[in-house]
Amino acid sequence: MGLCEASWMPVVTGVQNPVVAPPVALAPMSGVSDLPFRRMAHRLGATMVVSEMVASEELVRNRADVHRRAEGRELTPFIIQLAGREAHWMAEGARIAEAKGASVIDINMGCPAREVTGKLSGSALMRDLDHAQSLIKAVVGAVRVPVTLKMRLGWDQRTRNAPELARRAAAEGVTMLTVHGRTRCQFFTGKADWAAVRSVVEATRLPVLVNGDIATPTAARAALAASGAHGVMVGRGAYGAPWLPGRIAVFLANDRDPGDPDLATQRDTALEHIEWMFDHYGTSLGIRNARKHIGWYLASSGAAEQVVKIWRANLCTQTDPRSVLGGISSFYDQMERRAA
Repeated sequence: MGLCEASWMPVVTGVQNPVVAPPVALAPMSGVSDLPFRRMAHRLGATMVVSEMVASEELVRNRADVHRRAEGRELTPFIIQLAGREAHWMAEGARIAEAKGASVIDINMGCPAREVTGKLSGSALMRDLDHAQSLIKAVVGAVRVPVTLKMRLGWDQRTRNAPELARRAAAEGVTMLTVHGRTRCQFFTGKADWAAVRSVVEATRLPVLVNGDIATPTAARAALAASGAHGVMVGRGAYGAPWLPGRIAVFLANDRDPGDPDLATQRDTALEHIEWMFDHYGTSLGIRNARKHIGWYLASSGAAEQVVKIWRANLCTQTDPRSVLGGISSFYDQMERRAA
């Protein structure tokens, strides 16, 4: 299957009229890819957006904050990522996610965080492929929607077993794979090894997305060339830049980089995003959760580091939503005057 053949996308994602170009997905990122952020990235051109990691057992136990992470049925496709270590909870969580409207269930076998791997979830599952396979089988058997899988290259350099996990996942009925080009023990250090993802691409006939260090359109093209993957997934590069997946999608489709939006558009994007966060979480929690995004927007504007530091200190201590939104507008107004 060539890079420009996107006929597999309706099967995997439920998209009925996919763009004939390599898909560009927004990664599941805990504390970042909540519904407001996914909604914005989706509107700005991301082919697919994936929910924050949702703990399957807590979803079944009806924890309100966990259910909030699994919202977004208005998005197309609506992808919920599940994490867990027991087949029973993963299967039950998948059924609930499907009932909430998910058109795709993604299984997390890539998260490197200690609080996740310490509970034998996320990338810790790559240390026991028999157990990992049992979880995949349970999820696929529990739902009628497509099931996808996100992984790393392996636990460490001695056990780069992603190709074997890919083969097992394909045998159980998984329909798409995403591979971050690092091992768990690398966390986010060094550079993502896009070329190593090629062994996963060659292990099965499944479509594969390559992930890791894809922060520019040219990096996306290089990652595709090195890995042979069918598409890319953008993670940390989208901090403060929810337009990045869409920008990359345009570049891969047309070989034309539209660049970052102008400052006025960045301002409007930031303001709308933060307002959505206030609506989603309520004022108090919304302000707290918005602070990291505000800092990232300031940094993405191209302002000098010292300028960003001063504005961040001001905006991220505000407790009144009107002051926060007014301050964001003032920052961009100042940036536009300096650029004039």
